[in-house]
Amino acid sequence: MPEFDIIIEKLLEQRNSYLNTLKHLDFGLAMDPSEDEIKNIEKQQTTTIDEIKKIEQEIAFLTSKNDKKIQ
Repeated sequence: MPEFDIIIEKLLEQRNSYLNTLKHLDFGLAMDPSEDEIKNIEKQQTTTIDEIKKIEQEIAFLTSKNDKKIQ
């Protein structure tokens, strides 16, 4: 099981990194950006959220797969 725990831990670290990126992007919106900067930030936010969703789906898949092995 240690391999499984390491994989989940790495995925959670990635997710946390993306969440931190979202915080920075939100802060960028609060700094009175130009129209082009706003579009760029919103595009980056969308991409980051998509990546977070993928990671969460992978975590859910792996944990459900692991739960089946345990039973």
